Amino acid sequence: MCGIVGYVGERDATPIILEGLKRLEYRGYDSAGLAVAQEDGPIGVRREAGKLARLAEKVQAEPLSGNIGIGHTRWATHGEPCERNAHPHLGPGGQVAVVHNGIIENFRALREELEAEGHTFASDTDTEVVVHLIEGYLAGGADLETAVRRALKRVKGANAFLFLSRRHPDRLLAARLGNAGGLTVGLGDGENFVASDIPAILEHTRQMVFLEDRLLATVTRREVRVETLEGTPVPFEVHTIPWDPVAAAKEPYRHFMQKEIYEQARSITDTIRGRADFENGRVRLEGLTLTPEEAHDLEKMVIIACGTSAYAGLVGKFLIETLASLPVEVDYGSEFRYRNPLINKRTVVLAITQSGETVDTLAAMEEGRRKGARLWSIVNVIGSQAHRISDGHILMHAGPEIGVASTKAFTTSLVDLYLLGCYLGELRGVLSSDELRRRVDDLARLPDLVGRVLDHGDEYAQLAQTFYDREHFLYLGRGINYPIALEGALKLKEISYIHAEGYPAGEMKHGPIALIDEAMPVVAIAVRDSVYDKMISQIEQVKAREGTVIALATEGDTDIAEKADSVLTVPETPPLLSPVVNIIPLQLLAYHLAVRRGCDVDQPRNLAKSVTVE
Repeated sequence: MCGIVGYVGERDATPIILEGLKRLEYRGYDSAGLAVAQEDGPIGVRREAGKLARLAEKVQAEPLSGNIGIGHTRWATHGEPCERNAHPHLGPGGQVAVVHNGIIENFRALREELEAEGHTFASDTDTEVVVHLIEGYLAGGADLETAVRRALKRVKGANAFLFLSRRHPDRLLAARLGNAGGLTVGLGDGENFVASDIPAILEHTRQMVFLEDRLLATVTRREVRVETLEGTPVPFEVHTIPWDPVAAAKEPYRHFMQKEIYEQARSITDTIRGRADFENGRVRLEGLTLTPEEAHDLEKMVIIACGTSAYAGLVGKFLIETLASLPVEVDYGSEFRYRNPLINKRTVVLAITQSGETVDTLAAMEEGRRKGARLWSIVNVIGSQAHRISDGHILMHAGPEIGVASTKAFTTSLVDLYLLGCYLGELRGVLSSDELRRRVDDLARLPDLVGRVLDHGDEYAQLAQTFYDREHFLYLGRGINYPIALEGALKLKEISYIHAEGYPAGEMKHGPIALIDEAMPVVAIAVRDSVYDKMISQIEQVKAREGTVIALATEGDTDIAEKADSVLTVPETPPLLSPVVNIIPLQLLAYHLAVRRGCDVDQPRNLAKSVTVE
């Protein structure tokens, strides 16, 4: 959740760090700060509770200048959100500053030990114990790297750290323990960068080094060294990130979420490109290597994910069971390891995660590995932990997604699941060549279908004007579009703070129908498909109880217009691809309702883009 940025070079570190933190605001935070090693002086620290703008004002009033520094946006886990608990934290002698993501599980025991030795703490955080330990080892004669290693070996939990030292104002030390938020080292010309997420430093470099578990990087302006916590040098790979820095800017849009909704035709095209072989009617997935024999040997797939990605997984169940005749279970990453999942070497555990750093999903992947399953991932961030630990992967190709509420990562993951279904369907002998070609040809139409939905933007603002003051919504869908009802409700909850629930439409009479009245709009996904008549029946039941219906219908459906109070239309779409098209009106509806209610669309309260703490 928290954001980390570091810089060492010839330029002034302060504006670079502040700009990098600004690019990480989407992760969610409640305080911010930075520390800069001032020439021939102490480490200067500026911190503020609240938004980054308050920190910028403080820095303007009390300037900091130097060629090396670290910065942080914090989401409170230990201690209330306030200035003294904000990062960075200084050691008692002012020799070392630290910023930190994660939770130090044994911090209380460490703190009690240090307090017994006479240490006084300036904050309530778990983070501060680390700099107390380091400065203690420095006082005992250890060099900086040795002191950091010794301290980190005593820390339990998944954590990421970035250190700045007054003794060595030429270097940053970055360390990763376990599956806390990632740490990336960006390589520049006479300068280097560290960040918890790529967009923070993408403006300056596309050459990235990703730290693995229990590695320590020493970063100076001219070199990067990576070693284990035992001091053994480790070779590292430099990744070239293909994202355009402009893609992380709003451009003409009011919000990142709005921009990302309207980027979906392009991101879906990028996801299909190079994978759908339209000439031969086949699918190629460069990140998976599977023989027909291995594909036939698979007994089942378990999809693990959280939040929006879990709803993508539910769509994936329909897709893969239909296209590949492979049984699929869908599990929340946060629950998977708290039972005894029945998996083995003939099981594929497929993780879906935009960031590739979601701690619950990573822990579920580790459980799958422990039980011998094959690990695959659908992931957006190249070099992320999920990407690296997988036996095979499919990249979303969504590009940077800044808005906390996922939009284009959801639709690109649906396309990836469709591609995977086709790929497995061919290998397992389920799809004939003619059937496979038809499925692949359907993909060619998808970007245009999505673009047609996005051409109709005005009606959503008008609808928002009518319904912005409602406090409850019900979303209904059936079949493959039942998960779209769930995701539509989640989008509304996330950004507008309206209570919304998604249900399989057939379950309405088993309880939710008691809620129906004129004050609660019902959003019904009623496109012309195999369950169309069933959805019409649900709409009639709502209307019979004086409910208000917003119907999502197929273009040209005049019958539904006579039954619903409001109609949103989508073009006729191949059934297995309909979730990709049908979610977009629900994204737009949620967006415009949130804007009309005056909500912070890109940074909704209490939420963060990447959940890196359990």
